[in-house]
Amino acid sequence: MDALSYKTKFATKAGSNKEWLLVDAENEVVGRLASKIAMLLRGKHLTSYTPHSDSGSNVIVINAEKVRFTGKKLNEKEYIRYTGYPGGQRFASPKQLLATKPEEILLHAVHGMLPKGRLGRTYNTNIRVFAGTNHGMDAQQPKKVDLSKIK
Repeated sequence: MDALSYKTKFATKAGSNKEWLLVDAENEVVGRLASKIAMLLRGKHLTSYTPHSDSGSNVIVINAEKVRFTGKKLNEKEYIRYTGYPGGQRFASPKQLLATKPEEILLHAVHGMLPKGRLGRTYNTNIRVFAGTNHGMDAQQPKKVDLSKIK
């Protein structure tokens, strides 16, 4: 006879039923949106959350060009990248990135809120960000998520 009347069940990658979620980023603040997306990617909204396995949801983000920044961040914040060549450090403001690559802003913000290491890199493969409303992933039948109900 078992001493416990219950067993702790851990979700594994094979046993997890990953679902596709659709998030609309229109008029959302970048950091707050990124923290909610990171929570969905990790699976913290599920009762079967397991910290050491990829049992979260796949997330599709639309309208990435319509995100907001608070305060003076739109002009004063700097994104830094390095080309790999001597003197190849490049700087860009969010205003410049919104004009050229609006998807990169959300990808960068969500990446910073995920764990570092192998598991975090697999979480980064579970997000798709699109500028505009057309995402072309209708075959996955994503469920629309209301961000106001996520804490």
